[in-house]
Amino acid sequence: MEFIDLKTQQEHIGDEIRERIETVLQHGRYILGPEVEELETALCDYLGVKHSIGVSSGTDSLLIAMMALGIGPGDEVITVPYTWISTAEMIALAGAKPVFVDIQPDTWNLDPELLEAAITENTKAIMPVGIYGQTADMRAINEIAQRNGNIPVIEDAAQSFGATHHGVKSCNLSTIGSTSFFPSKPLGGYGDGGAVFTNDDELAEKMRQIRVHGQAGRNHHPLLGVNGRLDSIQAGLLIPKLKIFPNEIRLRQEVAARYSEGIAGVEGVSAPIIGEGNTSVYAQYTILCEDRPAVEARLQSAGVPCVAYYAVPLHFQPVFDSLGYEKGDFPVTEQVSDRCLSLPMSPYLGAEDQEKVISAVVG
Repeated sequence: MEFIDLKTQQEHIGDEIRERIETVLQHGRYILGPEVEELETALCDYLGVKHSIGVSSGTDSLLIAMMALGIGPGDEVITVPYTWISTAEMIALAGAKPVFVDIQPDTWNLDPELLEAAITENTKAIMPVGIYGQTADMRAINEIAQRNGNIPVIEDAAQSFGATHHGVKSCNLSTIGSTSFFPSKPLGGYGDGGAVFTNDDELAEKMRQIRVHGQAGRNHHPLLGVNGRLDSIQAGLLIPKLKIFPNEIRLRQEVAARYSEGIAGVEGVSAPIIGEGNTSVYAQYTILCEDRPAVEARLQSAGVPCVAYYAVPLHFQPVFDSLGYEKGDFPVTEQVSDRCLSLPMSPYLGAEDQEKVISAVVG
């Protein structure tokens, strides 16, 4: 059994994928070729957003978003300590200071009730993360941001692309949306890739320039930029994947429902909770275990792969020692990090394999 099945999808769209690759090989425009613009248009249509800019990775998308907002030394960006390191890493690489806010005990996303106390005169952006496939409470976060001087909100939707919040799709919920097309993501390519999204014309133009070294025209660079361009082959592969994505979301939700039903009532094990007004794409199906080592041992004994993501939260990472955080500063994050365990998840995970997983969890 694979933790994330990245192969079965090819049974459905393999012919079109090969055609897309061959087309790129024939026209030879391997970076920012016509497939990139085609994908950007399709993403705008899917999300209902005005601008979509394909970039080299989800990590780079965060940096490009902050650069477009002019974030740099002396600035602060609020995010969470329970996420992959790239979120805070890019804040630091932009020259700003990551400021952590604890997560909610149910959705494990940024807790809006703690947000306002973290805002200072140096706060230049808020970066909530859609962990495991559902968005943070973006409605509440946006209201707080507006109330405190219209602080820009960058949604790190690397895991929540395709989810909805009160009927609006993730990536179209704030000043800038950002996502990743890393292969294991809900909409994943066959290599690195990502995108940024906005309804702001000026920000969109800045982000387009920044992804090509700040270039606005031949031999004209009004901005500092990066090499953040998307490969044509990756864009071409994502176009047929996007066509079947809504059905794959439905299948993911069915897998999650079977998991939740199967582990309901199991002592010491909690199923994920979806926040009010949210849907999830279940980038991962993650449970909380009072005795994680025991559950891990049962899964491994049954030949079932599992992963404890973010078992060491960001405020415990040596690279962020200078921020001065200590054990106990983010109690919910620390509790979730100690207990979280992700189970195999993909749209094509069969019922028989799921029963094997559930049996091992139940014990």
